[in-house]
Amino acid sequence: MSLHENLKIIRLSKGLSQEDMAEKLQYSSINGYAKVERGETFPKIEKLKKMTDILETNVENLLSSHEGNNFTAIKSNYHNHQGQTVILLSETQCAHELEKAQLLLQEKDNMIQLLKEQIMQLKEINTLLKKNQLNQTHSSS
Repeated sequence: MSLHENLKIIRLSKGLSQEDMAEKLQYSSINGYAKVERGETFPKIEKLKKMTDILETNVENLLSSHEGNNFTAIKSNYHNHQGQTVILLSETQCAHELEKAQLLLQEKDNMIQLLKEQIMQLKEINTLLKKNQLNQTHSSS
């Protein structure tokens, strides 16, 4: 990935808007910063250093072309426009989370099956108790 792609991913992970970045970096307009994120311009070294400070990352993570590195730079959650928390994950992390979710679902399915069996047993016990109670009532009268 290039600087502009890494910059956008890390910025979003920090919950910052382009406007926030433009203001923090003292660009005269949002468009000045947006051009960097679109890959139309490359920031001066001073701005690049300030970006790393704002985004709590390092120059290597911003400039890295290796996809896995940008995810190591992401330390906080991104909150989307609806206030929901969005966590950015690598493909490997997604696969791992999917596997965990599938195991949890399987465990829940097993629990549901056990509970259904217990319900059936309790119904049988209830039926036997009612039958026994009726027999005792009839035999005592």
